[in-house]
This record gives sequence, structure tokens and C-alpha cells, in this order.
Amino acid sequence: MLTSVAAVFLCAVFSSDGYRSPPSEVVELVDAPLTPSAQPSPGGRWMLLVERPSLPSIQDVARPWVGLAGLRVDPRTNASHRTSFETGLVLRDLAGTTQRRVPLPEGARIGSTSWSHKDHLFAFTLVWQDDVELWCCDVREFVPRRVAKGLNTLFAGFQWMPDGTSLAFKRIPDERGGAPSRPLAPAGPSIQESSGRRSPVRTYQDLLRDEHDSALLEHFAQAQLATVRWDGKEARDIGASGALTSFRSSPDGQWWLVTTLERPYSYVMTLERFPARTDVWDARGALVRTIERHGLLDAIPIDGVPTVPRSIAWRAGHPARLVWVEALDGGDPNVKVAHRDRWLELDVRAKGEPQELFKVEHRARDLTWFRDPALVLSSEFDRDRKWLRSTLHDLSGNAQPVVLEDRNQNDRYGNPGLLQEEPLSDGMHVVRQSGEWVYRVGGGESPEGARPFLDRQSLATRASERLWRCESGCYELPSAIVDTDAARSPRFLTRRESASEPSNLWLRDLAAGTEVALTQYRDPQPSIRGITRELVRYQRADGVQLSATLYLPAGYRPGTRLPLVVWAYPLEYTDASTAGQVGGSQHRFTTIRGSSHLFFLTQGYAVMDDATMPIIGDPRTANDTFLEQIAAAAKAAIDFAVERGVADRERVGVGGHSYGAFMTANLLAHTDLFKAGCARSGAYNRTLTPFGFQSERRTLWEAPAIYSALSPFHSAHKINEPLLLIHGEKDANPGTFPIQSERLYQAIAGNGGRARWVVLPEEDHGYAARESVLHTLAEMIDWFDQHVKGASDGAR
Repeated sequence: MLTSVAAVFLCAVFSSDGYRSPPSEVVELVDAPLTPSAQPSPGGRWMLLVERPSLPSIQDVARPWVGLAGLRVDPRTNASHRTSFETGLVLRDLAGTTQRRVPLPEGARIGSTSWSHKDHLFAFTLVWQDDVELWCCDVREFVPRRVAKGLNTLFAGFQWMPDGTSLAFKRIPDERGGAPSRPLAPAGPSIQESSGRRSPVRTYQDLLRDEHDSALLEHFAQAQLATVRWDGKEARDIGASGALTSFRSSPDGQWWLVTTLERPYSYVMTLERFPARTDVWDARGALVRTIERHGLLDAIPIDGVPTVPRSIAWRAGHPARLVWVEALDGGDPNVKVAHRDRWLELDVRAKGEPQELFKVEHRARDLTWFRDPALVLSSEFDRDRKWLRSTLHDLSGNAQPVVLEDRNQNDRYGNPGLLQEEPLSDGMHVVRQSGEWVYRVGGGESPEGARPFLDRQSLATRASERLWRCESGCYELPSAIVDTDAARSPRFLTRRESASEPSNLWLRDLAAGTEVALTQYRDPQPSIRGITRELVRYQRADGVQLSATLYLPAGYRPGTRLPLVVWAYPLEYTDASTAGQVGGSQHRFTTIRGSSHLFFLTQGYAVMDDATMPIIGDPRTANDTFLEQIAAAAKAAIDFAVERGVADRERVGVGGHSYGAFMTANLLAHTDLFKAGCARSGAYNRTLTPFGFQSERRTLWEAPAIYSALSPFHSAHKINEPLLLIHGEKDANPGTFPIQSERLYQAIAGNGGRARWVVLPEEDHGYAARESVLHTLAEMIDWFDQHVKGASDGAR
């Protein structure tokens, strides 16, 4: 008698024909060149244009790596495994008189790039097959030079020192030797034992498996802290080597804050929860004081924090003061207390104890310092209301705290914008300020769509003034303030685009009333320029406002009903008013990249992109109505497109990635709205994520009925529309292990349903290799052509 699993495989059709390609017009779009990114210098005189390739090859993606404690380590470079690198640097000045390509060795792959706060120096890493090098360049000489090799960039890269002319980095110790080999025979079993304390953890990939993995982690973590001048001179080591995970010089350059990994390690937790110690060293690397030392952080409540000091950092505006935050509620968000956290300060030059700066009502997020070292902005978050608060504190005691921001985190219309920062002479960043004024840049979301802005806010009156707002008919976002002067408005860089003009960099001078184009990038994908996009709004049956970006293919004739693709990702909200807010702009320049669902437009489909699927309710119980809410939102999207006259109700497909894939499988299981679906890199059996998922706070044992009801795997017998499942073979995203797609496919097939399961070799949660991207697009287009586009002959 055949088992049920055997029966599944008897009905499966296997293919090993290699990678496939979609239609040629899609391949041409996938291979279109990318626009370089821009990195302006802190002083605003220079700009680096960083060039990137379109997509890496499968050979790059398949480069060997070792999974250790949630990390993926490239053993040849002793760095995090990565699949794509920048390939070129172009230097230009904002005056428009100089543009020069930075000469690099042949075959160079750029890892990271950073300007010094001295403005005329920049540094970058070059990644070779078995080494990472540190390079520097003075724009006045324009002669790049290698200043160090053998870098260990695992955990942390290089940093500019406070003098702005030297760099700190980690290198592989001379005495480290080769990586330990796995024993031919095991030394014994791997053993884990719980202590009786609650230890809820989410599901992670690439965990340590045995003592050999632990030895490998220790090997790759070994590093020697070192410094070198920008010209390669005055190289010296700092302190002893060890398993260093982070380092930072004090603002005066006389002290070091260093964190070191310690044993025992864990086989069920990631590196962030491993034992570690954070110390202060003197300039030579001698231990001065241990700030914090903790064991395994295995008892953190769901959505909680550890009870040890967190966010330890140097304070801007002082030579050598540390600040950090500590929990006052035992790290447990379910405990009712007047204040959840407190911020403390310690002057490392003294031998005293840390002093409390202030307490915060909700969970602390971060601190932002001002030029006046007595002023600091604290940010906190209330998870029960999903609420953000930012408060300005005067540590001199001359003024009471003032709340500058107090809103729902999903309230896009009420977002005042991000405070802009600038470096001090020692490289520490503070809020950019001109006299009494500070500056904010925001996305400018509104019911009419996004119109980004630049505001200035008075520290004296707290009042804000709008200096500039994106004009209607385009999308222009400030990317960096170049300079500020109390007597004039700031100059700032923007990226401007419209439905017909590609994104380019512009320099705006509000005082002079000028705008200068700094780049003239051309349309990289002219074949899709006839595609139209529109920000549309419609309503769910219960009155909740919804929105989507409606795309129509080039050459669309009004009144023609097309096959429709609805692509979405559910998000949680506490109230209908913020759930109904509109995001995005219809005036963006359309480009289609990677494995985007927008490629359906080239094949005659209409697409409702980012069709909102709000899950509204108390954060503790909102998922109790998850299925009803996504079904109502999906029906509203289809109804709108049909009433608009652009879609055929009998030819609608649905798709999503990650949590959107989870949504897709549930919609096929619990509704008959769609002809087929595409679910990429999703999780479908919530009993495999028992300590919560997405924003779900309850565990499987606290809400077993919800975990079961929301698991498409448990409803696989109801999935009676064809479902395409795509998953990366090496998906490292918490919760979306590849076995999720495998088991759902087997369940659908075993119950007589129609499904196709595609596993992309070597790919992670998102798909990187050109071969994988093209194959994914071929699968998606073929599946929907077969099961959606050809589903009916007549439109309704």
C-alpha cells in the first residue's frame, strides 16, 4: 500500500531542463543598466557616483558560504556573503567643473564607500576572491592607494577616526592560522538542555549545529583592531586580538568602545543573543573598564528587550562620555510601569558610577544630539498603540522637556519629516542647525499622493516653516542638504522624476532661485514608456478606504477589459483612519527591475500594485479577523477594476512575496475571487512559527485556533485554484524556511489540487542571480497565461 507522501510524488511532474527565459522583451528590460547612486561629501563640494551592475550571475550567488549563528560567512574573504558589488566610482564637484572616473584595478569589486568628515578624503573597500583591501583617495591628488589588506569585515567595516585623516578597521590576526577542519568522525552528540526559564525565540536559519561550527565562528570572528593614516603611513595595532564584533573611537580619539563575543554559544539562537562584553580601552588598547557583560540572552519576552544595557554609544559634543539605555520593566512589554526605560551617562575619564539622564514612558528607540551638547531628542515607541513620540530634553535643566512629535506610526499624513544631520569636527553627527533653525525632510504623503518637502523648525518657538515643496506633476525628493547659512535658505540636492522623465540629480538654491541639473541620465527602458500608472482609491465593504497603483500596458485602448494581476502585502493598523491613508505618487518614473510582477504589463495584463490589505484592530487580536479582512479588501480591488472597465472579473490572478505569499495562499483557500495565484518565499504552516509571526504576539499555545485557521497548509484541501509556489533554496528569512513551500505543495497535490513548486538553487529570500530572476519571470508569465489570461473568452 502506498503511503500518502508516495502518492504525492507519483502525481508530480518533475523537470530538469535548466534555467528558462521569459519573452525577449522581458529579458531586454531585466538587463537594462541601473542608474548610479550618489554620495555627496559632508561639506557639499563633492559627489561620488557609484555604479552598479544590473544583476549578478548564478556563479556569484553560488559562491560558497558557511552558515554560523544566523550569519552567512564567505570563508575566503572572511566577510559576510554577498552576491553583488559596485563596479565603478565617478567623482564630480557640485560646481560642475570636474567629473573624473576613479582609477581602480582591473576586476575590482567595491564593497563599501565612505567620505571623511574632512570632506576631501574618501575611502572604500575592494573585495577580491580571497581578500578585502582598504583604499583611500584625496580628491586634490586623485591617486587612490591601498592602505591595508587582509581586512576582517565580519560584523563591522572601517570607520574614520575623529581627526578625519585616519581610519580604524579590523584585520585578520597574523597568528590566526587556517580554519578548523571538520572531524572525519563526530566527537560526540550535540546536546541542548533548557533551564526551566521561558525562552521564546522565532525560527532562524543558519544556526550553529555542533562544536565544529562553534570553532568556525570563533575562527572567523578573530580580529585585530588597527588604525592607519589615509596615505598608508602610521599603521599600528590597538590592543590584543579577539572575537571583536564592534568598535568605535571616542570623540577625542583617546578611548575605544569595544564589544567582544564570549562563550558559551547557542544552537537555537542567533549571534545577537550570544554572551558578550563591552569594554572601554585606552588609546593603546589596554582595558580601562567593563561597561557591560552578559551571558546568553535566552529569556527575552516576545517583543521585549534584554535587561542589560542597550544601545551603548559615545555622546556627541563631549570628549569621552558614554550613554546607554536600560529597561525598568524587566524588558517585558506586558508589565505595567510608569516608565519602561531610562537613559544613563558615564564619563569614562572619571571613576564614578553612571548617572541617570532621564526616564521615558515607552520603549526607548534612540537619541539624536544637537550642536548644543545640552540638547537631545529622545525617541520612544508604544507597541500597544503603535505610537511614536519624540521629546526634546534640555539636560542643563533650563527648560522642561518638549514633545516635538506624537503620532501613530502609520499616520503618514502627520509625519513631520526626518531631522537632517551634519558632522562635527570630530565626525560625530548632530542635528544640522543654522541659528535657531533645524531642518526636516519628509515624504509629504497626502490624499492626492506624495509631494516631498523641506521644512525648517525653530528651536526657540518649535514652529515650522515650509521652505520648499515638490511641485505637482512630478516627484522630487531632497536627498541631502549641501550647506546652510543663517542669512539664506539652504542649498540642497534632490532626485527628480516624472512619468515621462527619468530620475536625475538636481541642485537647488532657494535663495538664488536656481536649479541645476547635475546628471542627465537617459531612459534605460524606453520600450515600456507607454505604460500608464494611476493612484486609485476605492472602499472596502465596511467603509475602510483602500488604494492601489493601477498600471495599464502600453497601447491600452479605453474600454478594453484585460486580465488583471492583484499584487499585495498585508499590513497591520490600529484604526481605519490611518489604514485608509494613501502612499506613493503616480508621478514616479516607471522602471521594472528584478523579478517584479510589473513585467506582466509587457504581456497585456493590467496590474493593481500594492493593493492595500489592511488588518485593522487591537494589536493583540487583529489577526482574529485576518481572513475576513483580506477577502473583503481583495473583493473591493477587483470590483473597482471591473467597474472602471479595465478588468475582466473572470480573469484575475493574485500574487505576493513573503507575507504577501501567505496572503495569496489564504485567498485561494478561503475565496473564489481568483483564477490562480503566485506565492513566492512564503510561510504557510504557522505551527512551524510557534512563537509569533509578523505582528502576532500570541504563541501557538495561547491561540491554537488562530494559528490553525490562518495556516493555508491546514486548508490545502480548499485550494482549488492553481497555485505557483516559488522559493529560494537557501532562504534565511525568519519563518520562511523552504520546507514551507515544499509541504504546502505536497498537501495541495495530495488532495488533488493543481500546484507547481519551483526551487531556485542557491537563492535567499529575495532572488538575486540573473538566471534565477529570468526563470522566475518565465514561470510567473507562463502560469498566469495558462490559468488567468486563458481562463475565459468573454469579458464580464
